[in-house]
Amino acid sequence: MASKKGVAVTAIILAAITGASFLLWIIPQDVETTFVVSDYENYLDGVKSIHEVLEESIDLEYENLKTGEISPQEYIAVTEVTSSQVTTQISEFITSKPSEEWQTSYINYMEAMKSFNAYIVETKVLANMIENGNTEEEMDKIIEKIESLKSESAKYVRISDQSRPG
Repeated sequence: MASKKGVAVTAIILAAITGASFLLWIIPQDVETTFVVSDYENYLDGVKSIHEVLEESIDLEYENLKTGEISPQEYIAVTEVTSSQVTTQISEFITSKPSEEWQTSYINYMEAMKSFNAYIVETKVLANMIENGNTEEEMDKIIEKIESLKSESAKYVRISDQSRPG
């Protein structure tokens, strides 16, 4: 037979579990996160600076890949980190909710970052092709796509700059 103390402890534990489960059920779980920005110009300038640093870094490593100074695996590791950083920037950008006068500039810069992220992914594809010994013809198609994405990203940066309120 169970002691009174054991029954009481078991009852308290069951009550705590039931209470915690009830709270999890009552409290809403999908709370939307908003990144609050009050100085839209400085925020955009900061994002642009980060983007430029990431772009210079990946361009340098891409050149090193093409010249054989780094291995495809080393390059792939760099692209994964850089792509993750760009994705984080895009996420913050989406949740920043710029004022109406800044929306066009923000949307275009977000498109520039998306194009840049696609560029990173395609350079990673090329690194895999180099590692797997694909033909020059196959790699040329990817290189064309890489160059196109780089130009597209630069185009959106220019459009973003031109559409800044002023």
